[in-house]
Amino acid sequence: MSAHATGSVPVGDDPGDVQIAAVLPAQLVAAVHHLVDAATAADGVPPLSEHVTLHLRHGGEGPDRHLLVALPGGGLAGYAHLDPTDQVAGAAAELVVHPAHRGRGLGRRLVAAAERLSPAGRLRLWAHGDHRAARRLALALGYHEIRRLEQWRRSLFPPLPAAQVPAGVTLRPFRPGTDDSAWLALNARAFAGHPEQGGWTERDLHARTAEGWFDPDGFLLAEEDGELIGFHWTKVHGGTTQGDGAAGHAHDPIGEVYVVGVDPRQQGRGLGRALTVAGLARLRSQGLAQAMLYVESDNTPARATYTSLGFTHWDTDVMFSRELHDHTG
Repeated sequence: MSAHATGSVPVGDDPGDVQIAAVLPAQLVAAVHHLVDAATAADGVPPLSEHVTLHLRHGGEGPDRHLLVALPGGGLAGYAHLDPTDQVAGAAAELVVHPAHRGRGLGRRLVAAAERLSPAGRLRLWAHGDHRAARRLALALGYHEIRRLEQWRRSLFPPLPAAQVPAGVTLRPFRPGTDDSAWLALNARAFAGHPEQGGWTERDLHARTAEGWFDPDGFLLAEEDGELIGFHWTKVHGGTTQGDGAAGHAHDPIGEVYVVGVDPRQQGRGLGRALTVAGLARLRSQGLAQAMLYVESDNTPARATYTSLGFTHWDTDVMFSRELHDHTG
């Protein structure tokens, strides 16, 4: 299978069959990134999550599969990433079709291929930005909505409240290579009920600290009596920042409340709010105009905290699910 690394997609070529790969060579990784760039420019929202983008660039630890629809003249008309590792919730897939090749049934072909590869009789599909065509496809194929992950934003120009850190707690930057194990243990405790985040390994951490956007000074740790009890990892997208895609983000820089975690034993001390404010202050000191974050639509306490800090809803990613054995026989 060949693919141009230039991103050019001949509109007149008839796409071939869905092809499956466990690992992609660099040429095809570049082709996927160019496909993603074209879709992002057309839709206004990236079609793949950070998780998938990092797996593309660094490779995954599990039996991930890459599904590709190649063009005879080179390039890609469609791509899907399948993560089959969650045997309880079911495999998860994210897919994208080049804007020049939509309306030809390629999305259906990619979903059908992902369904055949799903080991637990269930498949979950992400629709980033709740894209209308993606929603229409999911519902037409018998999927139903099960999760909404919302993006919220806040201007950093208005004043921020004071970061009221509990007595005896100090904030300091993350030290790569020194804090890795302690932070991973804290992250696992803080997100014990959230396997996507709480299940991070050393490889997951190092994949992110190797990215161009990583800044240890923006990774704040809360420490008490020599023990890590909370953290706020901030991130900056856009501008000249690279690392989120083949060509970075073509927009003004924006700060992100990337991950805020608190040891469950420390709940009720106001530490999560203090860490959030401290991270926002850090982003504001960098001259950024806006901050963003992601929050589950049913996380009432977090939504209340973010509302009180001036965040409002901006966009929504939606997950759909289907029991495959009901349809495939």
